[in-house]
Amino acid sequence: MTSPFDAIAHSFDRDRALPNGVAETVRTTILSALASGGNPAGREKPRLLDLGAGTGRIGWPFVAAGDDYVGIDLSYGMLRVFAGRCDHGHRAALVQGDGRALPFADAVFDAILLVQIFGGLRGWRGLVDEGRRVLGPDGALVLGRTVTPGDGVDARMRQCLLALLNTRHERQNAREDAERYLTGIASAASHLVGPDWRAERSPRAFLARDATAARFSQLPRATREDAMRTLAAWAQTQFGGLDAMFPETHRFEMHVFRFSGE
Repeated sequence: MTSPFDAIAHSFDRDRALPNGVAETVRTTILSALASGGNPAGREKPRLLDLGAGTGRIGWPFVAAGDDYVGIDLSYGMLRVFAGRCDHGHRAALVQGDGRALPFADAVFDAILLVQIFGGLRGWRGLVDEGRRVLGPDGALVLGRTVTPGDGVDARMRQCLLALLNTRHERQNAREDAERYLTGIASAASHLVGPDWRAERSPRAFLARDATAARFSQLPRATREDAMRTLAAWAQTQFGGLDAMFPETHRFEMHVFRFSGE
């Protein structure tokens, strides 16, 4: 079982790391939201399944705190990086597998986390439905993502890159479609705004980061090189140089969907 993320796992966090304290605050926000709905399973701690756990950028604080946490990802390389974060006293329960065919029985988790996984995702319905299958009565499904300015450096460069590649904005549509679907079938839904932070963004950093993006790295080399060359020339004129730095405010947001037991 292989994944495009295997090839970039070793460098994935280099340009995508969250500032100190952000992931810990995300954990606190998620657990507070779950606690507000009670603990129908009667467990001391909610049992959590993180679909698309990746390198543990969000999941690691759960492991470090001793939460009842299981992470699953299709990429063995990403999970290996996650495991490398763990010391001998905090070993993560990690499973390599396809989120659309989960190796778990029905209704065994209290909450399902889908954090930062809808970018370019195909077949989101199968993933969401599998999450619901393993979710216990009165459980919660949490969608989370980092929100960046719509007119920021990354957003503008991504729009230009997608236009160059003649690619539709699949990542936005997948997330919005999933949110609409879940809103229609959930017994309750809430929107939570997590931590925010200041970030410095430059065109050169975007070029370095997206040149190693999983889906982009699967394109023919000539296509990738031509797109990056054209994008760099466009950014040079739009931003006054590739090394120009722009401060932005980023924030983390979550949608929590609850499903009442039969």
